[in-house]
Amino acid sequence: HLSLRRQRQMCIRDRGDTPVVLVGSAPLSPHAGDEALFVQLQSANLCGSAGCATSVYLRRDRKDWVKVLDSVSGPIALSRRSHGGMRDLIVDSTDRWVWNGTTYRDTMPAASDAGLRRSIERFQAQHPDRQPQ
Repeated sequence: HLSLRRQRQMCIRDRGDTPVVLVGSAPLSPHAGDEALFVQLQSANLCGSAGCATSVYLRRDRKDWVKVLDSVSGPIALSRRSHGGMRDLIVDSTDRWVWNGTTYRDTMPAASDAGLRRSIERFQAQHPDRQPQ
């Protein structure tokens, strides 16, 4: 799933619905001690309609691994742009995630819930027989 040229992948396979673990690594900063690990679990029970989730872990200065991006779906590519000394991540070709000093944050604005709320209220008004008891 990772669009990284210098990735290392390790697959752990078994019979049945045991997950397949895909692991890739890439440098996210020019600092020699920084390394990122991209981890994805694949199985029929774990992956939904949006695909399988990938998490990103970072080890800085060869210390402990810390989760810096939790459960995104879609291919991940390294951007040429960076923030805070760390390369941006592009998820699913269009969704840019930037480093905020401790973790990656999404730059894509969340959809407003006002439209959803109005839609639910219209549906409830049109279908009073389907209201919860």
